Amino acid sequence: MKKLTLAALIAGLAAVAQAAPFKVGAMTGPEGELVHIAAKIAKEKHGMDVEVIEFEDYVMPNVALSDGSIDANAIQHKPYLDVITKERGLDLVAVGNTFVYPVGAYSKKIKDIKELKDGAKIAIPGDPTNGARALILLDKQGLLKLKDNTNLEASVMDIAENPHNYKISEIEASQVPSVLPDVDLAIINSNYGVNAGLIPKRDSLFMEDANSPYVNIIVVRTADKDKDEVKKFVESYQSKEVEEAAEKSFKGAAVKGW
Repeated sequence: MKKLTLAALIAGLAAVAQAAPFKVGAMTGPEGELVHIAAKIAKEKHGMDVEVIEFEDYVMPNVALSDGSIDANAIQHKPYLDVITKERGLDLVAVGNTFVYPVGAYSKKIKDIKELKDGAKIAIPGDPTNGARALILLDKQGLLKLKDNTNLEASVMDIAENPHNYKISEIEASQVPSVLPDVDLAIINSNYGVNAGLIPKRDSLFMEDANSPYVNIIVVRTADKDKDEVKKFVESYQSKEVEEAAEKSFKGAAVKGW
């Protein structure tokens, strides 16, 4: 009887373990909605139970993934992953591409970049990689000059020339749209821009092109990269349904990365 009871207990624990959902971190907003669609597809095509956990910033989804609170995330591009894993000693790896969400320049005060005056206030994302991304975009537009405009970790300290004396403010990426009325120009990530009611192709003065190295990725713990459920979720995300949803949500600004 004791052996039967123990066997039943073990079987019950195994069933609970199998029933645990595959937890995926996502950003709040239209980018996160794509993860919800991928979760639905994973359920329909693979019988997976996927739970989407939404975050407001880029740091915590990687911390949560590292400590086992979630099983994957789809919130960042490779340059950002490289920086945060190095800084925090996280053992994470990319297992699939999602989309490029181009950063663009927006303004409530000018209609053409030629109208930008000397001493203008420019807001850029404050995290290392998106900040570099914004500075590289400004360099390519000839608004300033970096020491090396191929350096994906460039910061304001790497500005070699600022002939128009632009005042550059670093703002948390999700908050940049909120300061748009207070600055002359703001460099905004497409996901946050769309969430704030901006349509990148219509409202931006200029944007990154499709050759951007900042394709977003699905990330897991390195030890889990070959797991079947990971492969199934990547397949579910890289589907026609998610691609079509991205086209609709981002008004053509999301570029498929697979």
